[in-house]
Parts: sequence; C-alpha cells; structure tokens
Amino acid sequence: MTQRILTEDHSRRAAEHEIPEAMRRDVGFLGGLLGTVLSEYGSEGLLEDVETLRSLTIAAAEPDSEEALTEAETFVEGLSAERAKEVARAFTCYFLLANLAEEQHRVRKLRSRDGERPLSEQKPSDSVAAAFTHLAEEVGHEEAARRLKDLRFHPVLTAHPTEARRNAITASVRRIGNLLDERDDPRMGAAALARNTRDLTEEIDNLWRTAQLRVSNPSPLDEVRTALGVFESSFSSVFTEAYRRMDDWLQGEDSGRAAPKAPAFIRLGSWIAGDRDGNPNVTASITRQAVAQAADRILENLEAQTRKVGLSLTLDDRYTPPQEELQRLWNHQRQLSDELTELAAQHSPGEPHRQVMLAIAGRVQATRERNADLAYRVPEELLGELRTVQDSLVAAGAQRAAYGDLQELIWQVETFGFHLAELEVRQHSAVHLQTLKWLEDPASAEQMSVPGDEVLETFRAVASLQQRYGVNAARRYIVSFTHSAQNLADVYILAEKALGGPERAPVLDVIPLFETYDDLQNAPRILEEALQNPHLQKRLEETGRRMEVMLGYSDSSKDVGPVAATLALYQAQERIAAWAATHGIQLTQFHGRGGALGRGGGPANRAILAQPPRSVDLRFKVTEQGEVIDARYGNPEIALRHIEQVAAATLMAGAPSTEKRNAAAAEKYAELATQLDDASRARFLDLVRAEGFAPWFAQVTPQDEIGLLAIGSRPSKRGLSVESLEDLRAIPWNFAWAQARINLTGWYGLGTALETIDDLDLLRRAYSEWPLFAAMIDNIEMSLAKTDERIARRYLDLGDRTELAEAVLRELHLTEKWVLAITGQARLLADRRVLGRAVQLRNPYVDALSLIQLRALRRLRSGELTEEEVHDPRNLLLITLKGVAAGLQNTG
Repeated sequence: MTQRILTEDHSRRAAEHEIPEAMRRDVGFLGGLLGTVLSEYGSEGLLEDVETLRSLTIAAAEPDSEEALTEAETFVEGLSAERAKEVARAFTCYFLLANLAEEQHRVRKLRSRDGERPLSEQKPSDSVAAAFTHLAEEVGHEEAARRLKDLRFHPVLTAHPTEARRNAITASVRRIGNLLDERDDPRMGAAALARNTRDLTEEIDNLWRTAQLRVSNPSPLDEVRTALGVFESSFSSVFTEAYRRMDDWLQGEDSGRAAPKAPAFIRLGSWIAGDRDGNPNVTASITRQAVAQAADRILENLEAQTRKVGLSLTLDDRYTPPQEELQRLWNHQRQLSDELTELAAQHSPGEPHRQVMLAIAGRVQATRERNADLAYRVPEELLGELRTVQDSLVAAGAQRAAYGDLQELIWQVETFGFHLAELEVRQHSAVHLQTLKWLEDPASAEQMSVPGDEVLETFRAVASLQQRYGVNAARRYIVSFTHSAQNLADVYILAEKALGGPERAPVLDVIPLFETYDDLQNAPRILEEALQNPHLQKRLEETGRRMEVMLGYSDSSKDVGPVAATLALYQAQERIAAWAATHGIQLTQFHGRGGALGRGGGPANRAILAQPPRSVDLRFKVTEQGEVIDARYGNPEIALRHIEQVAAATLMAGAPSTEKRNAAAAEKYAELATQLDDASRARFLDLVRAEGFAPWFAQVTPQDEIGLLAIGSRPSKRGLSVESLEDLRAIPWNFAWAQARINLTGWYGLGTALETIDDLDLLRRAYSEWPLFAAMIDNIEMSLAKTDERIARRYLDLGDRTELAEAVLRELHLTEKWVLAITGQARLLADRRVLGRAVQLRNPYVDALSLIQLRALRRLRSGELTEEEVHDPRNLLLITLKGVAAGLQNTG
C-alpha cells in the first residue's frame, strides 16, 4: 500500500479520468501509512502478499487482461485461510482510507469555491440563493418569499441494516478524517505535521487492529446511540448554520441586526426503535427508551446553549433597559423559584437579560431532570420566553445581541423541540388485522406474528410519550403494505381499544405506505375511500388539511424491476397530487428511498427536480439509511452542501418553468413511457418468475450469508425460506446483487426495453428533454460502471442454471450498448469525471476482495464441508462483505 497506488500502476487509466494531485497525494499518503502499519504488524510476508494481489488486480483492470485476472485468482486460491483473512482486512482498511481521501477532496473543493462564482452565474440548483433568485424572476419577489417560509426538508433516519461498518470502525474513520483535514491548515509547521503524521499512523494502526465484524447484532438502542452520535457531530450545528447562511444572504447589509427572514425549515425524523415491521426486537419499552434518550440529549444540548447565550448577555440595564414584558417574565420566574432567580441575580447584578436567560437555562435543566415544579410543559413555552428576551433586546436597540446566538438558539428549539427527532412508528397492516381478530377471538393468538398485547402497548407508549414530550414527539404512524382504506381505519380502532376510548387515545397521523406495484396503482382509490373515515376527517380539520402519504421504492422495484418501478412511482405521485388538490389537502409525499439504485438511490436534488408538477409543493421528506447517513451528514461541510442542494431543488421544483418542462415532457413521452414499462417489466418478470430462480439467486450471490452479518437489529427476511422472494427484504436483495458485482437491481430490463423501441433519435431527444428519463439513464450508467462482467461471470458460474446466467449477461450487454448510444459516450461515466475517477480508482481493489469472496463462496457451495470446517470460509466471506460494501458505496 505505497504511493505507487496512484502513480505507477494507474498511469494509463488515470489519463481517462485525471485524478487531482491533492487527492492523489492523500490516497498515497494514507496508503503508505497503512503499509507501515502492515509491516509493523508482525505477520511475515503480509505486506508483500497485499502488494502482489494489488498489482495483479490493477494489471487485470487493463483491457484484454483475462490472463492477469486468472493469475490473481490463482494467487488468492493459494493463500492460507488466515492469510486470506488478513489480506481481505487490509483491502477493507484501504477502502475506508480512500473514501476519506475522496471526502477530503470534496471538502477542499467546497471551501475553494465558497462564494467563488457570482450569483448571476450560478444554476438554480447550486444554492438556495440562486434558487430563490431564479424563482423570484418567475413568480415575483413577494411570492418567492412566501414560498420560502413554507419550505420544509424532513430527513428521516432509519435503522435498516445497510451500514456494514461497526460503530467502532466509524468512530476511528472519523478521527482519521479529522487528522487528515488538519493537514490542509497552512499554519501547520514541520513539528505540527510530524505530530499529525504520528497521530495518523497510531489511528490507522488502531483501525487495522479493530475487529471489523460485530460479535452480535446491534440492538435497537445501539442504533439509537449511533444516530445520536450523528446529532452530536453534525446535526446540532449544521442545521442552524444552514439557516444562518440563508438568512445572511436574504438580509444583505442588514445581516445580524434584523429579524430573521430564513425559516427553520428542517425537521428531523426517526424510525429507529419505532419501526417494528418485521423486527421483533422493537418493543413498546424500547420505543419509550429511545425517545427518552433522544430527549435527554437535546435537552442537555439546549441547556448548555441557553446557559452559554445567557452568560454572554452582559448588557447593563443602563445601556440596554429591559422592557415591561421582560420584567413580567422575571417576576414569573421568581414565583416559580426564589432559589433559581436569586442565584441568577447574584451572578448578574444590573444585567436583567442575563438574569432571565440563566433562569431559563435552569428551567431547561429542570425539564431534563423531570422537576415538575420548574419544567417546561412543551417547547412552545420555552420559545415564548426566548422571544420575550429577544423582543426586549430589540426594543432597547441591541439588535445584534437579539439576532445573533440567541436567534440560533431559537432556531434549534424550533427544529428539535424537546424530542430531537420526531419518532415514527411503523407496523405491517397484517399485524393490525391479526390483533383485531385476536381481540374478538383470543384463541387466534397462536397464528399471530406479533403478540396482541405488544401491539396495544405500542399505542399506550405513544400516548405517554406525547404527554411527556409533546404531540410532535411521536404522532406519525405508518402502515406498511397499505392495501385498503380499512388498513388505515384499523389503526384508529386499535388505538382507542388500547387506551380505553377515543378521549384517551393518542393524537395520530396515520400514514399509508404504498410500496408494491399494485398498491401504487390503487393509491388514489384507497385514499378516496380513506377520506370517508371520521378519524381522518377530524385530523385534517385539526391540521389545516395537512396529510402525508409514503411511497416505497424498494418493494416496487423488486416487484417489477427498476424501470417499471421508476415510472410507476412517477405516475403514482402525479395521481396522488391531483387527488390532494381536488380535496384541498396540503400533501407531503414521503419518499422511502435507500442507498442502492434499486431502492431509489442517486442524487436527491436531481430526483426532486424530475418529480411531477405539484407533487413536491415545497416539502421534501425522505428516508436516510445506513451508509447514506454517514456519507451525507458525517462531515459537517458536506452535510451543509447536501442540505443546501436539497433546499434549492425543493424550492425550484414548484417554479413554473420546472413544472412546465416536466408536464410537457411527461405528455410528449407518454407513449415511450408505456413502451418502456411494458417491455422492461416483462423482461424482469421472465427472469424472477423462472422456475427455481430464488434458490439459484441464493446460490450465485452471498444472499444467505448476508443474514449472518451483524449489521442491524432487523432480520433480513420476514420468515419465508429462500424458495420465495416475496418476503425477502429489499435490502439483502440489492445488497447481494451488488456484492456479486452484477448490480442487477439497478438496470435489469432496460436493455430489452430500449432494444424494443429501437429509435436512437427518439431516445436521445427524451434524454435531453425528459428529466425523469435522464435521471434514470444516468443512475443506471453509474450502476453499470460498478458492474464487472468478468467478476460477475465467476459468481454466475456458482450456479447450475446456464440459461439464467446467459439471460443476465445478455441483458447487461444490451443495457450498456444502449446507455452508451443514448449518452453518446465511448465508455461509461466518460462525461462525469468526479464519479468516473472514483469508480475507476476503486474497481481494481474491489476486484481483489471479490476474488477472495469467491474463494470463500466456492468452498461454502461445495457441500463438502463439515460444520466445523464451515467456520473459516464463512468468516472470510463476512469480512469481504464489509470491504466490498466500502468499495462500492451502494449497499442498501
């Protein structure tokens, strides 16, 4: 792992996608430190074996190099069991370091171009400022300002098992990233750089010596703690920084001394320890504990921030006299607690604003400690007192104090409340039906997948959480596999039965989740029938006719293939938006996207701009899963950029020009969409419905072994055997094909559809004019670039169904041929330099891990191993699953 990684061996391939010198330097530097660590480890010959395999796979990456790949495969087969594990671990560590180098280069680019281009030269998707400016040109400044106030971005963290790394590994990688970032500081001298290098080497040594496999699956509360770690490192500061950036631009010269124009437009949601669909480890008790932990974390944070702001307000009453409302607030505080106010007065004589803020901090502390006499009942009560302090400061002429740190504290309370993330409960519609039958006939308990008492206890837990932390802490209840309006009505019925009547039932926003192809088609009819439910009617009245509908990307893609699912989701959004408009409902469409392309992966901002007219309507809500959370939010600067791009796209989605373009394209290419749908779906179903497909899929991919990887609290299957794909979760379905370097779930069926149409001019016009088609082609191009036919053939050879393997490879060739023809490129990703060089840099090293994984799979599939002999190849396989996931960066 020396600097030859990117210099000597990549000389020819680097010419295709020139690798920036700074990034080349970082990868070489980190790779060199890893080489040092491997040399010091004491396993004789390890570094030499790693270097040999690295050189062979790099040579095999050149055209017409099948012989080199065979040589690499032979080398891998000759390694001892222990050495194979060590080599796999080394390549996995390398990927983690290479990812950091890429991330640091992105940060470097963001810093260098921050404020570099004038607004007039920016595209609307470049920044919120550019989006607002373009929108104002189309609808007028006043209307653009009104729309900005209604902007909402709602990321929802989920605990789906798509993050293949241990928390210990993630923490180590973050520390290495911080040390790498330090090296960009021009103030660092030789001594500081030497110390930094020493620290990096130590941290990489720790990374190497840390076990990459968890001993056991994380519990839901472990997953909660992981999410809270992201809050500490990113969310708590990045969200308010996003508001501040927006407000600074909107205010111009008045920045810092005028009432904010930027809304607190982000709300954080979470399914972690709330999503119990198919996860028996999520119980009512776990849900209570999860919300309590999140509330404790945000209240602790708010207490610290409030105290910090209070201590900074050393404004003498002679120069900043308090207003009458502030004095009334102080008197109220004194009535609540003489001890608290006397302490504040002693520390801040003649500083009334400071006194009040310190007393507020004491009350926030009391809220966290559950001191009923002093605690705030709801976040709105705290917000009211903070605004009283702010108004008093403004009236006294201290605008900068009013709209500085105090305003950022107000934004924090508006964003996080007392709960940090709005917990959402999810359960399968069949579970509700079983519970209702059990209530009528207790003898039916034996057929229940979830105990009836546990289902009812969930509603009691929601009610208690609302009472303690406010309704917004847990009011959304998502119904998986919503097939009818009755599936939604069942939730209201169970809530009332659990609490003993409607007056004691919790406040619920029951959200249908349409995830199968048929349910997407039937969604408007189901919603129309649901509208007759008196519970829903009452809730619409209470919320100003606001409603959410969730769309599942995963199961629809597994049902009919990626192309037909993409088109079905577009049509469903279009029809649901029209239904909502007819009934005067302010709709939020909630997108259940994952990281893999078969689960809606790809750039979020581009996907937003390709949606049907009126379907976004200034609100974008989306699941954030697994490795996507760390990739988008792990680094604060990258997180800030992501938020800004999503906000800009959400604003621009409703611009007349965007809506006109999308509507015209959808109409113009409606016939093409139908042809793509029919042909791709038929091709996909021919494959997955072939007799014996499910066991063949399990044979040629590590699908079964994925279930053994301790990467989440949720089981990988809902209980059915591999004889059926119907109840296999979409995550291992995508994960397995990616591991086999086939990525079938991202592209299968498109080649046949395009060949059926056989009109290149038409397809190129659609690519130029139809945003949905363009986004789909570009995402599939990325999926194809991460596919390696030579490696894929070796996985397919593990099975005994030649006709199925040939069908996969034939479709791969067709798809690549047509994608290249449509884009007009000679090779995949030729015009996407950043992504192209990332894929190009990784693929040879992924090949090394894939060859090691194939070695393990061949032994496991041989059927010749005893139970004791299975352990070593299975353990080796699990290590390679981690490494390939790190290299491909699209796991679930």
